[in-house]
Amino acid sequence: MQTALEFQPLRLPEPVQHLRAEVRDFLQSEIAAGTFDPDAPFTDWAVHKAFAKKVAARGWIGMTWPRSYGGQERSFLDRYVVNEEMLIANAPNEVYFTADRQSGPTLIKFASERIKSEVLPKIIAGEACFCIGMSEPNSGSDLFAAKCRASQTDGGWKINGSKIWTTNAHRSDYMIGLFRTSAPTAENRRHGLTSFLVDMKAPGITCNRIDQMSGINDFNEVVFDDVLLPDDQVIGEVDGAWKQATTELAYERSGPERFLETFIALRQLVKVAGPSPDPQLKRAIGRLVADVHALRRMSVSVAGMLEAGREPVAEAAIVKDLGTIWEQELPQRVREATAFLPRDAEAYADFETALHFTMRFAPKLTIQGGTTEILRGVIARGLGLR
Repeated sequence: MQTALEFQPLRLPEPVQHLRAEVRDFLQSEIAAGTFDPDAPFTDWAVHKAFAKKVAARGWIGMTWPRSYGGQERSFLDRYVVNEEMLIANAPNEVYFTADRQSGPTLIKFASERIKSEVLPKIIAGEACFCIGMSEPNSGSDLFAAKCRASQTDGGWKINGSKIWTTNAHRSDYMIGLFRTSAPTAENRRHGLTSFLVDMKAPGITCNRIDQMSGINDFNEVVFDDVLLPDDQVIGEVDGAWKQATTELAYERSGPERFLETFIALRQLVKVAGPSPDPQLKRAIGRLVADVHALRRMSVSVAGMLEAGREPVAEAAIVKDLGTIWEQELPQRVREATAFLPRDAEAYADFETALHFTMRFAPKLTIQGGTTEILRGVIARGLGLR
């Protein structure tokens, strides 16, 4: 039982900073070429796919993975700065992002050799998009309550039920799904869950799109109707996937995406404030920058723990809890900071666009990847309080 949490201060080494400069140069060249607009919230999926191939050609997908599967065995800190720069630039990275962050590492740890040899090189090449099948209707982030069932049958498993809030399921090639294979026991509510690799093109899978007020409709309800999966698509131990799921969530919850998803609003605020802002506005910007700096230091520390081979589940939950609340509140704080500035139509156009988008986008941020209430339960367990 973990009873103490710590975020050791960590400075990124010089070679990592050289990599950061390389990534920035690449992104600036892509922006200059018109590949994507860092201030535009919408990007065509074809742009995402083409961009994934360019990133793959640079060797920036699966950077930390074994060379035997096409990876480079680079550090989590290398991956961190690549991810951070992509997020700050609002780069179109959705094709490979989930697979690079958590699905690939999960397969490396727990999947069969056939799956690893077949799927990991596709991810590294920017050719495989993954989604995560955890939350369900009527249970949300309470994964213990999962009811979507995998029943053993001749030569494999039959999946029935549904998952919800599944990001990019309608575009994905694969899902790593958590399914009920046995009933929980009185002694262990975590018993009876199993992870599977699901081919999203398999017969019997239906993706029902869920509209969002931001206009980015990437959420889905995924319905499984007698979907057959071979035995070797079980990932890890039958009935024992809870430990695997918590390991996966340590990757999902700790990265800079947990405090940078509305960063465009702060960037536009700095632009519209100009080089000599009013003292009151200067103070407001200073507070916001201080906040994001503190969150970043915590997130980098978690990356260092992952690099050291640790599984910082509780620390990752803290980053996600604090980070998503901050990025959810950021658009309103930005709006308040500009309350007394004179409106100049030309100067305010991009700022207003970014602000309107992030205000509509922000409500989902404390739900996806685990609700605030669930995260605080994880933190309490990490402190030995429950």
